[in-house]
Amino acid sequence: MSLKEHEVRHLYAVEGTWPSLREQAAADAQAEPILASFLNATVLKHKDFASALSYRLAQKLSDGDMNAMLWREVACDAYADEPGIVTAALSDIEAYADRDPACRHALQPFLHFKGYQAIQSYRVASWLWHQGREALALYLQSRMSEIFQVDIHPAARLGRGLFFDHATGIVVGETAVIGDNCSLLHNVTLGGTGKEKEDRHPKLGAGVLVGAGAKILGNIPIGDGAKVASGSVVLDPVKPFCTVAGVPAKPVGRCAEAAGEAMNQRFS
Repeated sequence: MSLKEHEVRHLYAVEGTWPSLREQAAADAQAEPILASFLNATVLKHKDFASALSYRLAQKLSDGDMNAMLWREVACDAYADEPGIVTAALSDIEAYADRDPACRHALQPFLHFKGYQAIQSYRVASWLWHQGREALALYLQSRMSEIFQVDIHPAARLGRGLFFDHATGIVVGETAVIGDNCSLLHNVTLGGTGKEKEDRHPKLGAGVLVGAGAKILGNIPIGDGAKVASGSVVLDPVKPFCTVAGVPAKPVGRCAEAAGEAMNQRFS
């Protein structure tokens, strides 16, 4: 498939996501009446995806100091100023539907999957950070870590089409980069190696797969389509489409193109 064909298919899938979410929510409300009020409040009463997403995140993030109304206002401001955040959120939903065999419908990550919700919370925090509102961005980072057990610094740079499977224990440092269409499993760390304050975190290319419990440390590139095996400790650069495993990680086996999308965690 050519790059252009891939982009056309991606655009078609993203544009069809919101109507599909509404259809599934209506079906679930009919099948399980006890959830009808919840599904109406989170999906069915909203005119578009951005409205529903801001509502869902606000309900999850609210606490005694920042209520849901305040968080929703922040999210709506972010979406109005940077519509690409909403497009990225739709792309992430498609990634979950495509790569997670436990995901039976795109509505599930939107409503229930903390990895998805953590990524979307990060996107708002990142917008705040780049608006110079660092205090509120860091407050949101802390709240996100408490609720979802996922800690992403708002200054990190994340692409679209991301899949954080299970997600518990994922840590992404301040100067880390995660490219488009990457997949990370639980307990992954993209960390530094000391107390230096400069550029100090890993740079993941597009389509990278990082297995459960893997640690990638330092300002090192992880090439497009690379695969990092579960439990590995990566201290050196990884070439594109290469598989690494071990402590410290070394090249092993072969890697198919775009490991982050294929989700094949075997070495051969």
